[in-house]
Amino acid sequence: MIMKGFSLNIKPLEILSEEQVEKIHQGSLEILEETGIKIEHDRALRLFADNGCNVNFKEKRVKIPGYLVEECLDKAPSSYIVKARDPRNDLRLGGNTLYFANFPGMRTVDLNTWEHRPATKEENADAIKILDALDNVHKLLCYTPYFEVKDIPPVMAIPESVAAKIRNSAKVQLTGYAHDCEIFNIKMAQVAGTEIFGQCAASPPLTYYKDAIESAFRFVEAGLPLHIATGDVFGATSPVTLAGSITVTNAELMAIVVLTQLVKPGARVIVADFVFPQNMQTGDPAFGAIEIGLHQVMFNQIWRRKYKIPTNSASIGLSSSKKIDFQCGYEKMVNTLLAALSGASIIQLHGGIYGEITYHPVQSILDDDIAGMVGRFIEGAEINDETLAIDLIKEVGPIPGYYLNKEHTRKWWKKEQFLPKVADRLPYPEWLKKGKKDALAYAKEKMREILATHNPVPLSEDQDRQIENILEEARRYYRKKGMI
Repeated sequence: MIMKGFSLNIKPLEILSEEQVEKIHQGSLEILEETGIKIEHDRALRLFADNGCNVNFKEKRVKIPGYLVEECLDKAPSSYIVKARDPRNDLRLGGNTLYFANFPGMRTVDLNTWEHRPATKEENADAIKILDALDNVHKLLCYTPYFEVKDIPPVMAIPESVAAKIRNSAKVQLTGYAHDCEIFNIKMAQVAGTEIFGQCAASPPLTYYKDAIESAFRFVEAGLPLHIATGDVFGATSPVTLAGSITVTNAELMAIVVLTQLVKPGARVIVADFVFPQNMQTGDPAFGAIEIGLHQVMFNQIWRRKYKIPTNSASIGLSSSKKIDFQCGYEKMVNTLLAALSGASIIQLHGGIYGEITYHPVQSILDDDIAGMVGRFIEGAEINDETLAIDLIKEVGPIPGYYLNKEHTRKWWKKEQFLPKVADRLPYPEWLKKGKKDALAYAKEKMREILATHNPVPLSEDQDRQIENILEEARRYYRKKGMI
């Protein structure tokens, strides 16, 4: 059984000509072949050298010939399944299917004062349960939902996050890496009978540190899918132009696609466009900027059509607003719609508020309506004899005819119309009578309802005990290193 997601049944949005796509492609190949990429990992350097790359071991610089890049891009699968703890949550990535994921934040935020603070373990677990309950969350992100949780040592943040997600959700998750924690993350996934996405992230410009490459080796050799990401800020760590930024972004991603296919041909990968323009007025990344949407549309067009590798639109779920407000809503909605229209495989949306700083489950509930609306749009209109309803139109005729009492209406209205869960759609007089509630108020009520009624698929007692044993193994490992 595969989680449905949404199907892109309309023509994908494309803004680049074939000539422009090819120019960007050739530019990325030229960067990799003539400038190269810094890989701070000796085993990877030897692997590249053994496969015809020009490697400067002293500078740890790899120059990858264009033919090898293109061969490896062709070897990466265009579609594949990722198994969840509950088979109903298995994902099929690639093709025309869109899934949504959440976007984490470092801290929770007070909905009255909008000041942030570390979340408690209970708040972290509750936020995961809410994501597990939401219809349009298909995958959980790393550090989810919070980077910083009270009473958890920083070095244990990722393993504790992985364990909390396994315990409180049966959906597929992405995990991070740091200080060898992926060893323990993989073990926990194996105990729970689920696959997880590993991660390998660039350090722009054109650099991968040792821990990122070691993570790639570990996940690919374990037979798990790898999420390859960049974090370019155009104007700071990549050229300020959209064309220049996407050319270097693609080069950074291509290098690890090559690595994965050299390690294991056919290894499952997804590439993530996690980029932001530099706000030249403040020096911060411009979260929610429309240029993010432009970048994502270009990126999705190139990787979807030319390389046929699944894509993650990773910059979407963030705003420059510090509150759950109009700005937060429109910044998230417009870029979500653009990413979906251009054929993203995954969009990171739910829960993020300001940058990577704040997250709240109330925002994830609001975002679930955004995901549902966007998903409904890309699925388009079904055109057949029944939906055209010619015979019915003839039967009803002009006024005083109407359609409200027709079987056709009863059958089709919920299929044709998306019904938001927390939007205010009351007539004005009824809105007044019911306390003038807005979407934020309804989302708070929905959060309380989910926490009172939703029960994630539980682990067995033995699985839960084994996961706790792995966490204790990780704690001992880091105590020996003096990190706890």
